Amino acid sequence: MRRDLQRRRLIVLILLFIAAFLVYRLSLPSQQISFTNMPRTSGLKIGNSHFLLNDIPYRILGGSMHYFRVPTAYWRDRMKKMKACGINTLTTYVPWNLHEPGKGTYDFNNGLDISEFLAVAGEMGLWVILRPGPYICAEWDLGGLPSWLLRDKDMKLRTTYPGFTEAVDDYFNELIPRVAKYQYSNGGPIIAVQVENEYGSYAKDANYMEFIKNALIERGIVELLLTSDNKDGISYGSLEGVLATVNFQKIEPVLFSYLNSIQPKKPIMVMEFWTGWFDYWGGDHHLFDVESMMSTISEVLNRGANINLYMFHGGTNFGFMSGALHFHEYRPDITSYDYDAPLTEAGDYTSKFFKIRELFGDYNAEKPLPPVPSLSLKASYGPVELKRCLPLWEVLPFVEEPFKSAEPVNMENLPVNDGNGQSYGYTLYETIIYGGGKFHTKGNIHDRAQIFASSQSIGTVDYKKEELDIPEVPAYRKLSILVENCGRVNYGPMIDNQRKGIVGDVYLRDNPLKNFKIYSLDMNSTFMNRINEVHWSDLSECKSGPTFYQGALHVGPTPMDTFLRLQGWKKGVVFINGKNLGRYWDIGPQETLFIPAPWLWPGVNEITIFEEYAAGLTLFTLDTPILGKTQYVE
Repeated sequence: MRRDLQRRRLIVLILLFIAAFLVYRLSLPSQQISFTNMPRTSGLKIGNSHFLLNDIPYRILGGSMHYFRVPTAYWRDRMKKMKACGINTLTTYVPWNLHEPGKGTYDFNNGLDISEFLAVAGEMGLWVILRPGPYICAEWDLGGLPSWLLRDKDMKLRTTYPGFTEAVDDYFNELIPRVAKYQYSNGGPIIAVQVENEYGSYAKDANYMEFIKNALIERGIVELLLTSDNKDGISYGSLEGVLATVNFQKIEPVLFSYLNSIQPKKPIMVMEFWTGWFDYWGGDHHLFDVESMMSTISEVLNRGANINLYMFHGGTNFGFMSGALHFHEYRPDITSYDYDAPLTEAGDYTSKFFKIRELFGDYNAEKPLPPVPSLSLKASYGPVELKRCLPLWEVLPFVEEPFKSAEPVNMENLPVNDGNGQSYGYTLYETIIYGGGKFHTKGNIHDRAQIFASSQSIGTVDYKKEELDIPEVPAYRKLSILVENCGRVNYGPMIDNQRKGIVGDVYLRDNPLKNFKIYSLDMNSTFMNRINEVHWSDLSECKSGPTFYQGALHVGPTPMDTFLRLQGWKKGVVFINGKNLGRYWDIGPQETLFIPAPWLWPGVNEITIFEEYAAGLTLFTLDTPILGKTQYVE
């Protein structure tokens, strides 16, 4: 009998221990739930002022990384570093303009394979908040919207205008089934999906957000829905039945109070805590003080809120994808999206990484955190050996036939690319003039243009400088206007005015110019392959003016990341083995372009440069980036 009593006491003690352990587990501020062998009862949902995942309290310790800004070969490396920093949730945007470059033509291959990206996140044990847009902002050209939408002269972006909603429906019909199978309810990593992005700052159509919400639900999105806005947009961007989240860099307690007032007893989520800031051409490289950053993150967590670091790893605006701002003046963004984030553009650690790791370690159930992965080596391969050149004027007979028009036509409405118009790059307009005089753009050149008379440079016009004098010559001459699309605005009211090229009449002696030949110089892969078939000249034969240059970068048997510096070069774009690295411009701040090792070949690599003005003295690689003079974000 005494033995039975002892047995009962032992059972009671065991049960009490189990109960105490469960209470402890439920009290934890954050849970890292293993993907493997885990019964899934319910996805992310709302408890009493906190999240539940699989019916267990869960705190989001998130970090943003965009698959389209990072070479595919580096996805796992960057995610391992996220895990080592205590990140449990990855957030990413989805760029419509890359996935549907032409109407009805979709690309989900190679670096755009979002299915693979989501699968890798799952393998790495990271939950995912998906931000599919269709508009994403992200300092990305037109906020991720495809330029062919602008062929419709009546287009009203981000509204329920039928031309826009029909295009969104078609795109979502392709995108959403690809990602829906990676939802939590289907055994995947997606635990939440964002409805559009920062619509409260735009708010042109009271029915638009409901349309996007329904478009997601109708195509099988069942996980928790979120909206995301800054402090000025929350009241206009929130939706009934959708959790509102907030974006900021400096905490304002009134924001949390406001969120509690409009959605009582709901978890507070900072969807974007800005760990740094982006840069624009002609400005400084922005930094955000690490101690100020940590103070705000600590306060957010101390208040019981959830947080996502935007960005955790910024990456690069490869190609022509960087966006722009246009409030008081037009400011195009640089190629680097380093963002002064915890991981640099090339995936190296900053002091922010280790400070965050120390803090997040206290809130993360995975203890100790995984070890910090080793860094990839960077290389300095020395100078690039320039070998040949090709003036732009000699390229023209070998590109597609020019379009003839009595009036200037903006690049999006050119009859090229299977009826989708021109999206990026340069457009050349030629006409015949007699004599000279005052040339005036009337604000109709977007964004920047060089003016030539008989292939001789006259000067440059842009948003600030709208006129110049063409020297008088008593003869007929060819006037050439080389217009660059420097990047479409990605945020603000000017997003509705983003057609590029010549968008209206330009004038000589107050008379509108007529009868143009228009060349589409989009510099896509087809274009670049075509110019390689042209006879190139020796370097000594090329003078100043828009010219292609080609050279060789010699790399060892195991390519490593490197950074290209164009010292003395003025402005243009660089290609490595046919891939567009992005723009450079001597007004800074950025002085180097990141070349990822996966884009290099062992041995000889082909570098092609399109320089708008004149070649510089040297071209060489470094093992460290130069992002320019710094300025701290206030």
